Parts: sequence; structure tokens; C-alpha cells
Amino acid sequence: MISSDISLVEGFNVPTEFSPVYTDECSTRIKCTADIIGQCPNELRTPGGCNNPCMVFKTDEYCCTSGNCGPTNYSRFFKDRCSTSFSYPTDDLSSLFTCPSGTTYRVVFCQ
Repeated sequence: MISSDISLVEGFNVPTEFSPVYTDECSTRIKCTADIIGQCPNELRTPGGCNNPCMVFKTDEYCCTSGNCGPTNYSRFFKDRCSTSFSYPTDDLSSLFTCPSGTTYRVVFCQ
């Protein structure tokens, strides 16, 4: 089995869709195509993207250096727009999808 995900833990710069070429065992499509750059909170804005809060604030709350962290207002901002993506380091496994080994994937970068 191969696991796949889209992660916003390090920030966002390109809308993406990730899907297996259809098989009976795996038909889940993961996408993050929201206007995150246009809606990015001012404090996270960076040219051409939206930074992760760890890069900006450098605190355990956002960087999860202790391994014991939970969602924040910033991770919720990302999760609300891209619900099938990881939004902070210990986000739940509902954003991880598994397909059989040998699955062919299609990756689309959107504009």
C-alpha cells in the first residue's frame, strides 16, 4: 500500500489536485484548489504564496517542536479551504489516503 497526501504544513503556493488513475481499490481524489493566496492572512503573506505560521512566528504552538500541538486559527484557515490536506504537523490521519502499490497517479497543478 502507498499513502498519499497534500500538506499545507509548510505553506501554500500552487493549487493542486492529486488523484489515482481510477482503480476499483482506490478512487479518492485529493485537491487543494481554494484561493489561499488571495485570502491569506496578512501576517502570513509572502510573494507568490502563503507562509506557514511556524516560519513567521517560530513558536512551539505553530512549529510543534514538542510533538504535542493542536490546531490553531492559522491551521484552521488552511483546513477550512482544503479539508483533505494536512494543515499542521500532528493533523489527524483523515488527510492521508492509501492506494495499492503500483497505482498510477495524476497530478495537476492549477492556476
